[in-house]
Order: sequence, then structure tokens, then C-alpha cells
Amino acid sequence: MELSGGVGGARLARGLDRLDSVDLTIVVNVGDDDDIHGLHVAPDIDTVVYTLAGIEGPHGWGRSGDTFETNDEIGALGSDNTFKLGDRDLAMNILRTEALHNGTSLSTFTSSVTKHLGVGAFVVPATDDRQRTIIETDTGEMLAFQEYFVMRQTRDTVAAVRFEGSPAPAPGVLDAITQADVVFIAPSNPPLSIWPILAVAGVRDAVGRHNNVVAVSPLFGGKALKGPADRVMASLGLPPGNAGVLAAYDGLLNRLIVDVSDAADIPDLDGPVSVVALETRISEARAAVSFCEKVLAL
Repeated sequence: MELSGGVGGARLARGLDRLDSVDLTIVVNVGDDDDIHGLHVAPDIDTVVYTLAGIEGPHGWGRSGDTFETNDEIGALGSDNTFKLGDRDLAMNILRTEALHNGTSLSTFTSSVTKHLGVGAFVVPATDDRQRTIIETDTGEMLAFQEYFVMRQTRDTVAAVRFEGSPAPAPGVLDAITQADVVFIAPSNPPLSIWPILAVAGVRDAVGRHNNVVAVSPLFGGKALKGPADRVMASLGLPPGNAGVLAAYDGLLNRLIVDVSDAADIPDLDGPVSVVALETRISEARAAVSFCEKVLAL
């Protein structure tokens, strides 16, 4: 099973899902869910679902072949359309909002959609309850995640990360962790994508009790290829490079997979966690499958 957030989590899930030997559950971050134009938007869930269905957009998020006429019209009518929802993507968000309004849980809706799209893996939100990631900046501002990430393009320095609510795990989440042969932590931003999952009641304890937890570092040469992972870890006081990834998951890991570009750092990461260097660039499906085969062979 996998704890997943963002594009990196979706791509790791795609690699695992294409292995015949793997019965996969993906527990997905919902801390960055938000209400956009009155719709319940769940970016990380949709990224995983679209990627597993083979209909993700060219950047790894959104829908392939999507158009943005509705978004353009929203701007033309004088409203903020910085958060771009494609016309095809809107259908998912409209139906999700309708389902939640009618009392359907987020996990039930997600399960229904994955089946409709032919996704065989079990994709489940970390929680059906409201959970929101709040960013405290170095100036003391409190920002909703999408305001920090999309509206302000991660320009702010993150001084702290907080999680609103006291969410219970969605049905099946704790069992998936407990019963898994391997718990993967995706190459996602540790504080912004994985910590929200670990903040759900019982999840951190379940992961901590597991004897085979493997994290894939999101860093290459000590830096994130995209996104603010390295900057956020640094501003939160975590050590630089993959030492920061180990610190972010302190007490949880049995193995950390780092990219070959960071192989020279392994002697400095000596400790209770086994650190292995592999080629971790998995943007292409074939590379993701090869990577997952190598990790499972360990």
C-alpha cells in the first residue's frame, strides 16, 4: 500500500499498479482539498485517479486534452480564475460536490469513480472528515493551502504547517496499513503532502508499528525537481537534503530510497534506516514499473 500526495505519489502508484503481483491500496492526502467556485476540489485524489486511468494531463495533473473555456469565462466575468479547472475536470468536481451534498462520503464517491474509470487499485482518501492544511508564513500570515500553493505560487516562506480538524481515518485506511506487506511513502513533499495523512487519527501509530516502511525521496541532488519540498523542509528547520527526509519521517522508516544523484551522501546518512540509491525519475510509466520492481526485489 502507498501513502500518496501530488504528482509524485500518482506516478509511484501507476508503477505499482502495473505489477501483476501487487494488490494495491493508495491512501491519499486531502489536506489540500478546497472549495473553488462552490465546488469541492480534491486535487491529490483526482491526480491519482486520472493517472491510474491513463487520462492525466501533460503536466501530471488535470485531464488530458482538456479545454478551459469555462475558466476563461469566469475571468471574463470579473472573478478570480487563478485556480484553473478544465472543462472535463469540472465534471468530476461537480459530481463530487453533488454527492457530498447528498450525504455520500468522499471515500464512497472516490470508489465509485475509480470503478467507472476502470481503475483496479483501491484509492481511498485518508479521511472522510474535513481536514485542511494551513500554512503559517514567516510574517505570521495564515494561508489556506491552495492560497499558498496556487494563488501565491509558493512564494511565501513556510514557518509552520498546521492541520485543521480532528479527522478520523476513512474506512479501510488503518486495515490497509496494518495488513500490507510493504508500506510505501511516495516521493511527495513530506510536510505538505504526507504529514497531513500522518495527522489523521491512528495513521502515524499504524505506520510506526509496521516493520516494512519504505519512503521514496522527492529530492534529486538534494533539491526538488518541481515544487517547494526542499525549501519548505529547510524553513521548517529540517536538515538539508535527504537527512531532512529522514528527519521528516523520524521513527517511521525501515528503508529510504534516494536518487542515484544523491548516492554519495549515503555514508553520511548512516543510522537505523537502510538507505539505497536507485534511479527515481519515474515520470514515464515504464520507468515507474522498473523502479517498483527493483524496490520490491530489495
